[in-house]
Amino acid sequence: MPLIKRLRKLIYHHFKDLKWQGLLLLLTVYILVNWLVLRIIGETALAGPDYLYWLLVTASTVGYGDLSPQTGAGKLYTALVIIPFGLGLFAMTVGKIAAFSAYQWRKGLMGLKDLNLRDHILVIGWDPERTPHLLRLLRIETEQHHQRTLCLCASADIENPMPGEIEFVRVSAYNEGAEMDRACIEQASRIIIDCARDDSTLAAALYSHSRNPDAHTIAYFRDEALARLLKHHCPNIECTPSVAVELMVKAAMDPGSSALHQQLLTAAEGMTQYAIRYPQGLPSLPIRQLFVPFKERYQATLIAVDVEADGQPEVNPELDLEIHAGSLIYYIAPQRIREFDWARLTSGQ
Repeated sequence: MPLIKRLRKLIYHHFKDLKWQGLLLLLTVYILVNWLVLRIIGETALAGPDYLYWLLVTASTVGYGDLSPQTGAGKLYTALVIIPFGLGLFAMTVGKIAAFSAYQWRKGLMGLKDLNLRDHILVIGWDPERTPHLLRLLRIETEQHHQRTLCLCASADIENPMPGEIEFVRVSAYNEGAEMDRACIEQASRIIIDCARDDSTLAAALYSHSRNPDAHTIAYFRDEALARLLKHHCPNIECTPSVAVELMVKAAMDPGSSALHQQLLTAAEGMTQYAIRYPQGLPSLPIRQLFVPFKERYQATLIAVDVEADGQPEVNPELDLEIHAGSLIYYIAPQRIREFDWARLTSGQ
């Protein structure tokens, strides 16, 4: 009995942490040794072109019966060696593959995997009240037009809130280089920063700008002083202040304003606000030339333009205001318009 216990302990010690290399070595030895023995004992039919097929179905105890040993030695060897050892190796291989797959899935769920993303939307920060809604709206927007991958990067102790729909990376801090590399921060085309605290948002925005100054970055602040401070150091970051108080005042003075603004802000229902850049290579033209065609051809209403694309749009612009290549045009429509017929619009037809 002590000998059996020692043997079991020895086997457990060597096989509990068996690496892939060790398992592949065992499988290779098992395949080669069995092939050689079968040749020696005269089972040449089994050790032929169908050897791997027969070995797999036999070792896994499936046993279709289309191939089987013909000699007494072959039957004995199959029963005492091939099936017992093969069944153990088969179970170890399947178990290791299942454990590896479950571990990789768990790593993704916990945000511990290294991602390989490019031109994606990176959301930095987690607020249990706002972030889930933000992610849902971004999913609607990306599905309608951009088809960009959405990635959440959070330092909170959470799991992926939308597994299978978004990528997720968990970090200890938003300025840890190696951890932020897992979120592919330098390859993101858009970065949205919305942390639970404004000081965390400020730090994350400064770090993101240092790593990826070309990304279109949006930061949400409750404190407008911090928003102005960030804008002073990083003019190209778009700072979004809280407008809850302003919306309440508007709704009090002009009933229905809150519902109106909600429709303009979400693509889930109603008319929504979108933006399009006036393409390069087209002549400058007045707003007047686009205003009516937008409505007639696309059921869209032009509401603002940013002539210099400097983040300062002019709402309700004069019809004689001229736009040029690179200008941003803001409009409201039932859905994002994928393609404008600019040649027709600029020709006035």
